[in-house]
Amino acid sequence: MPDVIVVGAGPVGMLLAAELTRRGVDVTVLERRERSGDGSRAIGLHAPVLAALEEGGATDRILEDAVRVSRGEARSDGTLLGVVRFDRLSVRHPYVATLPQALTERALAFGAPSPLRGVAVTRVTPGPADVRVETSGARGAGELSAPLVVVAGGVGARELVFRPNAVRRTSYPDRYLMSDADVPGRPDADVAVVHLARAGVLESFPLPGGRRRFVAWDEPPGQDDGGFDEPDARLRRLRTAMRERGETDAAEALTGATGFRVRRVLAPALRRGRVTVIGDTAHEISPIGGQGMNLGLLDAATLAPLLAAWVRSGTEPAAALARWEHDRLRSARTAGRLAAVNMRLGRPVSAGAHAVRTRMLGGMLAATGSLVPNAYAMGLDAAAR
Repeated sequence: MPDVIVVGAGPVGMLLAAELTRRGVDVTVLERRERSGDGSRAIGLHAPVLAALEEGGATDRILEDAVRVSRGEARSDGTLLGVVRFDRLSVRHPYVATLPQALTERALAFGAPSPLRGVAVTRVTPGPADVRVETSGARGAGELSAPLVVVAGGVGARELVFRPNAVRRTSYPDRYLMSDADVPGRPDADVAVVHLARAGVLESFPLPGGRRRFVAWDEPPGQDDGGFDEPDARLRRLRTAMRERGETDAAEALTGATGFRVRRVLAPALRRGRVTVIGDTAHEISPIGGQGMNLGLLDAATLAPLLAAWVRSGTEPAAALARWEHDRLRSARTAGRLAAVNMRLGRPVSAGAHAVRTRMLGGMLAATGSLVPNAYAMGLDAAAR
């Protein structure tokens, strides 16, 4: 019997497994997917995460390949509205480290046990001394148990812990298009850029190797638009949005585009006896602003030492786990509110409202100093204290 079973082999689950293994805890990781996914929305790692991962060596592995984004710019109609200076923050890592998620996952999972793939968890039943985990998959039905179980299997694993109506969901009308493109030689190659336009926001983030990630607000489909979600139609709309915002060369470099919608979810609690939930299973926020994966990674990094102490001593660190749960729920609420503000700022508006919005944003960036970069770099997260 392992000490801990982790449900989910995404970046959050594998980080937790690696951190527990590093502390001498016997971990089994269960993953329903036969192989890791290729697609990703998460590319940026913020200062508190990089600081939290230093001891285990993941930060050095990440920074070997990452772009260190030390500043961001807000632009509108070709005019610079203001600059967000991460490099002026008083933190150990005054930048955002951007890296494709596949490389991030490799760095985070170093030292973790290989997950048991093709194993779908169908039920989790806490008991007084251990937790029973029922599974299904290509190998047939089965059952495992461990003193502690952490569910980090994303949105699809939420039903293992919570009743269907127990978790509040807020669905937003916003839709977005996303793509990565090769755009070498740009003068702003290491700068994050947010283009505010009447027709909606376009965000642009550096990636290693002269690539950039582009995310644009997407128009809603018309009643007769049956081909709205066809790959060619998505690519055409994203190219149009980028050309309208001055990214013509990058638009021509696109080869495809994906679309996604957003919602906000926050679980009422993160713990039930010997079962804990973290990452997207516990909280789901808009990827606009880039805090979702970071939130989950901080869940894992701050939980690992508490679970390791429980395993070593055989005694639940109840007070410390209660503080952890309080802090992580508060941090998720803060990140969710910030993501909602980001979405509101990026929606289409009238010409008059656009003029007011750009003036207000320019004034705010000029007047608030380190407040905006601190908030966007997750300086408001409880783990950043």
